[in-house]
Amino acid sequence: MDQAKLSFITGGVRSGKSSYAEQRLVELAKEVRANRLVYLATGVAFDEEMTNRIERHKHDRIMQEHQWVTIEQPTNFKKILVQVKQGDAILWDCVTTWLSNEFYEQSESGVFAWKQEGRLKQWMDEMKSTILQIRAMGIPLAIVSNEMLDEPLSTNPEVHLYQQTIGRLHQWFVKNASEAIEIDYGFIHKWK
Repeated sequence: MDQAKLSFITGGVRSGKSSYAEQRLVELAKEVRANRLVYLATGVAFDEEMTNRIERHKHDRIMQEHQWVTIEQPTNFKKILVQVKQGDAILWDCVTTWLSNEFYEQSESGVFAWKQEGRLKQWMDEMKSTILQIRAMGIPLAIVSNEMLDEPLSTNPEVHLYQQTIGRLHQWFVKNASEAIEIDYGFIHKWK
């Protein structure tokens, strides 16, 4: 079986990328006659703004003509493999939120994951392997991420590491994607 399509969609906060990704995934799902639209959510409602954002996204999906199955997976990306199956089409929203969740996951000793030796490579390897396994199952993906590299790199070591990591992830997604799209102020730029 050929690898399923991967649509990588990035853009600024509230640029319209999630709405575009939902529409694009519906198109990809029709191409492969998918039985189920899966929304892989990474957001955690830790404050009022995030709670409102999550509720808005849920409401937007409910208002569509298509039914979505939501899988909440803020960390441990590989665990989705037991929840997806052939005949699915997956929208992952979003990479930057997932990475933040992983960065601040604490060990039993209270050390944030981003400070733990080898943990960063482990996340990235597991996530990449999971994406490749999903595509090998014939499941198309639309993956959303925030564009965070338009600003100068931070001198804060923690923020700098996050920026470097998201930059490497974006490069990997673009390299492996069937298409790479950037949304700016609602305008669509197809780079690949």
